[in-house]
Amino acid sequence: MQTALTLYHYWRSSCSWRVRWVLALKGVPYESIPVNLLQGEQKAEAYLAVNPSGQVPTLKVGERCLSESMAIIEWLEETYPYEPILPKDPWDRALVREMALMVVAGIQPVQNLKVGRFYSEDQKQREAWNKHFIEEGFQALEKKLAAYPGPFAFGSQLTLADIALVPQVYNALRVGVEMRRFPRIEAIYSHCIKTDECEKAAPHRQPGAQP
Repeated sequence: MQTALTLYHYWRSSCSWRVRWVLALKGVPYESIPVNLLQGEQKAEAYLAVNPSGQVPTLKVGERCLSESMAIIEWLEETYPYEPILPKDPWDRALVREMALMVVAGIQPVQNLKVGRFYSEDQKQREAWNKHFIEEGFQALEKKLAAYPGPFAFGSQLTLADIALVPQVYNALRVGVEMRRFPRIEAIYSHCIKTDECEKAAPHRQPGAQP
């Protein structure tokens, strides 16, 4: 019998989107529990008992809990190896992880909600901050991706690199990044966003989504 999975997530969280996308790709059913970050639900005692960091997403597997999107995704990849998101070749796997980490470790953390609020309570200042670091990161990533032509980040197969990149582009568009400056990234986003699994996992399809 398959162990029941429960995903605690926020509709607009890029980290949550990554996990939802992998779950959709692998066809893994799960119970969805929204955690509204803007209303502070991540700080509630009940949620902190699930994830002491007060962040999303958290995947509950039976009675065990796992947080951090990359750890969750790696667990899903190993537990449900069909529809793989990592290449077979060890060097290629490392390259895909490198691309993903350029987003996950290099861009996304500095424009996280709690970082932005610590920097400024002014929405326009926070958006300018986010825009600066996204553009800086995209400049390097655009050069890296140029070596791998194809509809996806690493050529003809969707990988972890796309799963990290697409939600970040969604955030970039929200703060006014001019994506024409990054044609390779823009092309990857335009291709992936039309796929069924990405659409199923996208923010506007989630409970609590707002215009």
